[in-house]
Amino acid sequence: MAADIMYTIHFYVLFVLLTVRCSSSFIGNGENYRRNLSLELNPGLNSSLTPLPPGVGLLHVRALGKNNTLHYLLCSQGAPALLLVHTNSTSSKVKVDWPAFLVQNTTGSLKLTPESSVLYSNTLVFTRLWEYDDVNDTAAPEHLPPSSFFQPYELQNFTWDDLNKTLDPMAYTALLCGRDASESFSNGSLCLKFSAFDVEGRDQGWPSLLHNANSSQLRVVLDGVVPRSNRSRFSLELQVVGSTQAMSRVDVLRSIDDEYTPSIFKVSQWVSSPVNSTFPVLGYAQWKPVAYRRPSPVFEDATPCRHSTPVPVAQLPPSGLVLAYYGGESQTTGLNMTFSITGDPFYNITNYLSWTVLVGLGSPPVDSFSPLVLVIMAVGLGTPMLIILLGGVCVCVRKNRPQPHVYGPIN
Repeated sequence: MAADIMYTIHFYVLFVLLTVRCSSSFIGNGENYRRNLSLELNPGLNSSLTPLPPGVGLLHVRALGKNNTLHYLLCSQGAPALLLVHTNSTSSKVKVDWPAFLVQNTTGSLKLTPESSVLYSNTLVFTRLWEYDDVNDTAAPEHLPPSSFFQPYELQNFTWDDLNKTLDPMAYTALLCGRDASESFSNGSLCLKFSAFDVEGRDQGWPSLLHNANSSQLRVVLDGVVPRSNRSRFSLELQVVGSTQAMSRVDVLRSIDDEYTPSIFKVSQWVSSPVNSTFPVLGYAQWKPVAYRRPSPVFEDATPCRHSTPVPVAQLPPSGLVLAYYGGESQTTGLNMTFSITGDPFYNITNYLSWTVLVGLGSPPVDSFSPLVLVIMAVGLGTPMLIILLGGVCVCVRKNRPQPHVYGPIN
């Protein structure tokens, strides 16, 4: 009996160890792929010949793979924009005609060479910040009359800080902060924190989006802005420009796991893929439907957010980067991201709001259970099985044991 019990215990321990091993291998597959990153500010610029206007900057991140290259370009000329270009060459380069680029009306002043190596590109542009007076606390701007809206903040008119002061070449990050000329932004700012990644991982802070070597991240922070009413809420207008397939739909995926983003069981993916085709996703912008009202949030500081349906946009967004790279041969779609829901505190309670979006190539990363959660599940499911097995072994042993005679033999 003791041998049978020990065999069962050994089987159970082996089951748990195999579960941990398999889960670690499954989750760690993306870690095997790594890109070599390099950063440069204002590539090819001779500042003595072509001085930059205040607030204009172009950050280039080159992510070199085994047989291809990703190029990220973050630009603050006009509305802030992030351009992603995928090439099938390891020697592709960015070329900027700076005098033409700074004019903002010259198509083709920014190129990736050789041009034949370009496989895919898209640009995410932040165009407007909407503010509305939510008198009835509905958090539904689409149902409010025009009189409830204040004049929108046109991000193309913002004054942006020097990217060189916030560039971190070791962490592959940069912080782009801008302000409107109005008094509301006298002590406030709208910031975009850009991060590029060379390998799979997660941010430490919420929402802890899963990233990989084919993705970058932008964290949007509205901090210290004086609202124009005591019941103000905000919406952010986004546009995506693509050369071939625009991001035409948002897929919402559900999960049973909120380990990395407490109370959030959905992820939204604004994807680019051929129409009426089963071809894989070409590119994406991914986010979780949550924003935060404090820089170091706790559970109570989370507020839901939601997106509108993407719609085609006839005109190009007011970004110098878009016109310089695409010109008129492009497709544009746009949507609004609305923050907060009925009953949540208004913006003036904390004067802070942050939201994070991932921009990348190919299919978006998919969340899965961590090894810790899988071990807990294995123990939770395995313990009852162990009890049943031990109980069965004990019953079998008792039945097979010789029974003593009740009466002894008569001499």
